[in-house]
Amino acid sequence: MALNMDAIGKPIGPMTRDYTWKDAVLYALGVGAGFSELDYCYEKDLKVIPSFAIALIFDFFFQAATASNINLAGVLHGEQELTFHNPMPTEGKLITTGKIVDHYDKGAEKGALIVAQSDTALADGQKLFTSTITIFGRLDGGFGGKDRHQPPVKFPDSEPDFVVEASPSPNQPLLYRLSGDIFHLHVDPEFARMSGFDMPIMHGLCTHGFACRALIASLVPGRPELVRRLACRFSKALYPGVPIKTMIWKTAAGKAVWRTVNAENGQTVIDNGEFEYGDIPKNEIRFDDRVALVTGAGAGLGRTYALELARRGARVLVNDLGGSRDGTGDGSSSPADRVVEEIRAAGGEAVANYDDVSTVDGGASIVQAALDAFGSVDILINNAGILRDKSFIKMAPEAWRAVLDVHLKGAYNVTQPAFAVMKEKGYGRIVMTTSAAGLYGNFGQANYAAAKMGLVGLMNTLKLEGEKYGIKVNTVAPIAASRLTEDVMPPELAARSKPEFVSPLVLYLCADQCPVSGNIYNAGLGFFNRAAVVTGPGKVLAAAGQVPSPESVMENLEALADLTGGRVYPDLTAQVSDVLTACQKPAATSPAGESQGFSSVSAVFDAMPGAFVADAAAGVNAVFQYVIAGAGEWHCAITDGTCTVLEGIHDSPSCTLKMADTDFLKMMNGQLPPMQAYTSGKLKINGDIMKSQLIEKLFKLN
Repeated sequence: MALNMDAIGKPIGPMTRDYTWKDAVLYALGVGAGFSELDYCYEKDLKVIPSFAIALIFDFFFQAATASNINLAGVLHGEQELTFHNPMPTEGKLITTGKIVDHYDKGAEKGALIVAQSDTALADGQKLFTSTITIFGRLDGGFGGKDRHQPPVKFPDSEPDFVVEASPSPNQPLLYRLSGDIFHLHVDPEFARMSGFDMPIMHGLCTHGFACRALIASLVPGRPELVRRLACRFSKALYPGVPIKTMIWKTAAGKAVWRTVNAENGQTVIDNGEFEYGDIPKNEIRFDDRVALVTGAGAGLGRTYALELARRGARVLVNDLGGSRDGTGDGSSSPADRVVEEIRAAGGEAVANYDDVSTVDGGASIVQAALDAFGSVDILINNAGILRDKSFIKMAPEAWRAVLDVHLKGAYNVTQPAFAVMKEKGYGRIVMTTSAAGLYGNFGQANYAAAKMGLVGLMNTLKLEGEKYGIKVNTVAPIAASRLTEDVMPPELAARSKPEFVSPLVLYLCADQCPVSGNIYNAGLGFFNRAAVVTGPGKVLAAAGQVPSPESVMENLEALADLTGGRVYPDLTAQVSDVLTACQKPAATSPAGESQGFSSVSAVFDAMPGAFVADAAAGVNAVFQYVIAGAGEWHCAITDGTCTVLEGIHDSPSCTLKMADTDFLKMMNGQLPPMQAYTSGKLKINGDIMKSQLIEKLFKLN
């Protein structure tokens, strides 16, 4: 079994987790808290032990291990670092995203290290903590990879400032594992012996929790919210019931080093401990270590975005062709250069770029320039634009083409290579620039309005394609004075429409904390609101199978136009699902109100061979695996016009359909349309989704 090198850099997540005060209390009890620390164990004035953070992302640990193909018989938690950006709340919904950073080879006899990093935020976007996990694969070394050498943490020669003793219970792992770390090594005697231990061992993270309590009690008593960073290396296994000592040395203001030892034999079980503490930092949006690319950044809105991003820590590529407002002329390097000079004079990092967004080569060169200068692209603001206003009848083809080339094709040309970089790293923020002219219409701007609405369509698709890679794509419609509007906007409005009144929203959409994707916002004069395509509930105008007439449309126009109870759809599938649901005839019911049809899941699969439509199966070779929670597993194999249905799991299904038994019966009895089941999450399909669409043609069960 070899480590999977392809896992390096691949995104993990997003993973969601809801927790309540009971989870925080259960963790506290699992790491030794009790009546002596009632604030950790009683919901009245409850405080959360910061190391609880790890219990909330156990799934990330196991996904990283699984993706790397570690030999589970030799897996141990090697190192752990937590950096806290905000205090841990007593309850919430968390979203975690991350990736495997690298694999390191310690040698055939010494094992391997798998380093993975993740960020966890509340559902509202507030960033809580960053975790860096090092997994030790004792049986995975010798694959010929690079080694990792890190200098050890320096400990003072003096006696520790604090020594905190504790006595974990012999049954401590049984309680701690209820917080989520259910790995067999800590509970199963046979598995522990197979892994080289006399008996199940303490979770290293359980001992870690004991140490965290000791550090708080010694350095910030009663104030766990002041913990900023907690890092360590797990060095020796510890058996349940063995007493421990956590030794702590203060090294500077707000800093300490620590280690935890086995009190019976003096062996260090946790080493290289580092602890940082202090006042909660200002909840400021920062872009440190981020690389931002802003097109059309030589003046106006783009300049303001670039300056503010740099002021908040981003390294910025300032792109501007330097052409005239209508896009004519040879261009100039001066606008971009001036903005770069401003950024550098203020202590920031920036480089200028003069490529033309309207060409494919220009877009690729812009992104490559950011990679050459800073090694990455994290943020892209598509801001470049030109105007060639004319009434539609008078608009020449060249004026139409030129505006779409810069606004719509320009966004494509730059976004596609930037999106590829973001996908690879598992993170990205993209902002498109639309306009009220596109959203609502404006006389004399058919070309501009068409391009700007095209950008909304582009965003709607990219939000879906980028979701699993941590890429969020949003659109802003700014009202701001610029060279494009200097002779269009009334002077009194221009005076109140500085770009600075738009940039706060755009910067937030570029931030780590931003939780939304696929939204449109109007912004200007300090006023902000969301715009959206709202679809009314509508009405079916004819019975099933009948074609409605134009007269029926005329008679029902008011109902068709009514937006009361309208919906903002997340994607095409959801909208089509509602149409299918509205058009589907309700299933027949018995006098008692009970649905007619299949009474059990097994009855459905018993009926499938007889409902098979052989004529529809020409050229179809597929295996449909069904996993029905509460009922069992079945698979249906279609080969050469034949159908075989068997109970159990198939080795290589084309696709797997997962559903709860009650929802499955509703679907098969016609009470739940398949498309609605899928879009609502009641039906989950893994594998070849397109193959699953053949099922309704292959079987006539109703």
